[in-house]
Amino acid sequence: MLILNKTAGVFFKPSRRKIYEFLGSFHFHPGKLFLHKLVLGIETSCDDTAAAVVDEAGNVLGEAIHSQTEVHLKTGGIIPPVAQQLHRENIQRIVQEALSASEVSPSELSAIATTIKPGLALSLGVGLSFSLQLVDQFKKPFIPIHHMEAHALTIRLTNKVEFPFLVLLISGGHCLLALVRGVSDFLLLGKSLDIAPGDMLDKVARRLSLIKHPECSTMSGGKAIEHLAKQGNRLHFDFQPPMQRAKNCDFSFSGLQHVIDKMIMQKEKEEGVEQGQILSSAADIAAAVQHTVACHIAKRTHRAILFCMQRGLLQPSSAVLVVSGGVASNLYIRKALEIVTNATQCTLLCPPARLCTDNGIMIAWNGVERLRAGLGILHNTEGIRYEPKYVGVQLKPSIGQYAKHVKKSRNLRPKLFTEEEQRKRVGSKASPATSNEGT
Repeated sequence: MLILNKTAGVFFKPSRRKIYEFLGSFHFHPGKLFLHKLVLGIETSCDDTAAAVVDEAGNVLGEAIHSQTEVHLKTGGIIPPVAQQLHRENIQRIVQEALSASEVSPSELSAIATTIKPGLALSLGVGLSFSLQLVDQFKKPFIPIHHMEAHALTIRLTNKVEFPFLVLLISGGHCLLALVRGVSDFLLLGKSLDIAPGDMLDKVARRLSLIKHPECSTMSGGKAIEHLAKQGNRLHFDFQPPMQRAKNCDFSFSGLQHVIDKMIMQKEKEEGVEQGQILSSAADIAAAVQHTVACHIAKRTHRAILFCMQRGLLQPSSAVLVVSGGVASNLYIRKALEIVTNATQCTLLCPPARLCTDNGIMIAWNGVERLRAGLGILHNTEGIRYEPKYVGVQLKPSIGQYAKHVKKSRNLRPKLFTEEEQRKRVGSKASPATSNEGT
């Protein structure tokens, strides 16, 4: 847990002149009457600077976002000080654009909600310090937001979803399964023990030098893997899903990444290709990697669903699985999860793609949810801190003790595609001996 530190350059405090310019840029509407609570949401947890104004009814009145993807593609990954500087350069403009688009002045807001955990410390600091300037100037309540809580609750903006429900959050920085029992009531069932799936896919894409591929040069690593996988045959490589003997709902991706790195090195030697050049088998590798990640995620999620149903935490007649986060936009992984939910009579829901990645709308909506519930509304922000790491309530021991019964009750190996379907997709006659169907 870090305290904002001016000397370290973490506490971003605009000059008085800039604040006056910022406040003077708004057009006030004295004759306008808002019947709903209005919340400004500000998001800077990683590499997107975003802001939005959302009302109590879930209407998005205005939003703006600045993506740093193009910059980080050139550097081969997110460099925290670079991300911090880009947030500093853009946050004032983004907040101003969101407020102007909504035709709402800061004085008309009911509260200001901002991500304070988890995320990159330097990035979180920019959003928090800018928000505190607005809170202090306009004497508004401040609502600190847990980034993953915001992802989990976004579905309630677009769909009528009642508590409790199961949520799977998969992104470049996070991977967790939790039972959502209320606005701020989460039971953590499982999480990644090392890196997140989006991080692993990005690293594999970099190792394959997909940024040099003519079809993938402007795509993030995960998007490049998904795009290229459509042209490949996953049966040409046999990667085993991680943690197959672990009777819990945790995830692991670093070991799989190591295996893939070794295999890529071997293929480079076989093809006489230097590192940094495109392998002829890149599409097949992408397809196999994507399939293995999908299998791993599907299996752990399947176990979590069965555990919750058999322990009475979810009712089979109304069970809902919500999948959110950047990796949730991967349609192959969604297909794997759809097979799991169909097998368990569970409803699968995903927010629209633009709300799966980081955005200001989900932060503002989380603020609305907390405002309505009267949870975590601060009128005194003295000592407010950001927290790069997140915490949650653990249920893992119970899951481990219960795993044998769960395993016997259902088949934990739903198939994604039969070999015949795979051959039709790629026009290939792959050998059945290389099949890797199970999750």
